[in-house]
Order: sequence, then structure tokens, then C-alpha cells
Amino acid sequence: MKTAISIPDPLFESAEALARRLRLSRSQLYAEAIRLMVEQHEEARMRSVLDELYASESSALPEGAMEAQVSVLDEWKDE
Repeated sequence: MKTAISIPDPLFESAEALARRLRLSRSQLYAEAIRLMVEQHEEARMRSVLDELYASESSALPEGAMEAQVSVLDEWKDE
């Protein structure tokens, strides 16, 4: 898909230099930059959803769980 955008001249010049350094076309550079930004925002959105979900749940171990874990570890050490 073709699209037109307006960006400040200094940003354009920096992008052109980067594309040359990476041996990418302008379209490839812009497509990769947009893909990375979309990916970062999706990851941030998912973290936010998970943070919200886990904030409503207790992270405490059930009663007796810690003692059971320690007991199992002690058994393994003795073997």
C-alpha cells in the first residue's frame, strides 16, 4: 500500500542516513519502524491487561504450601 506522510526535515535526513547504513530502501525502513512501534504498543497493552488482572488476585501461597515446599527440598537434600 502506498501512503504519504509529512515529517520534519531533520527526521527525514536521519532516516535516509539510517536506511543507507542498513542498506534498506526507505519503504523497508519505514515499514520496519512502524512494525516495531506497533509491536511495542501491543506488548505494553498486554502487560497492562495482565497487571490489571493480577492486581485483583492474591499472590499469597495457600496455607501450608511453603512448609510443603521446604519439606520436599529437605528430602531432596538428604538423598
